[in-house]
Amino acid sequence: KEKIGYFSTIIKEENQRMNRQVETILRASQLEKQEVELNLKPVQVHQVIHKVVDNFSLQMQEKQGSIDLQLDAVNDTIEADEVHLFNLVNNMVDNALKYSKETVPPVVKITTSSTTKHFSIRIDDNGIGMNRETLKKIFERFYRAHTGNIHNVKGFGLGLSYVKTIVEAHGGTIRAESLLGRGSTFTIEFPLKRS
Repeated sequence: KEKIGYFSTIIKEENQRMNRQVETILRASQLEKQEVELNLKPVQVHQVIHKVVDNFSLQMQEKQGSIDLQLDAVNDTIEADEVHLFNLVNNMVDNALKYSKETVPPVVKITTSSTTKHFSIRIDDNGIGMNRETLKKIFERFYRAHTGNIHNVKGFGLGLSYVKTIVEAHGGTIRAESLLGRGSTFTIEFPLKRS
């Protein structure tokens, strides 16, 4: 019974991962043809972040890691497509886990802040980091960072390309900073919903 439970959990997780990959490819092809229509409405980003974090709780437990939230934004309501926003934050946390160090429990820190005009999300990780060359290319479609034998990283190199496209479709910006061996920081800024 234990073995069946264990293997069925693995099958279920792999199935979900494959579904996400197929969705990402379909979305990428739609984005390339400019077919994506954003279903914009007022969305509270902190709620979306909490949903994403709940999704990763099991994986974090397995890796003995943690997601630290510092949701300091006074105003977290933006005009957004909730499905795409969820996928965007989900991709960012997923990447932080994919590129974590094998011997160090992953720590992901999500911080939010707001000004009168903008809402910012900052995602820091303590992963393997990237060199300058990699950093220049991470938002390109199908680009995969060379991780040598460190990692069995699964995916098609569409995640960050999709993230950048969705951020820009919402009138926002994204930037990345990283140090090889130290981790990465992604900062996303969205215009706040005008009241």
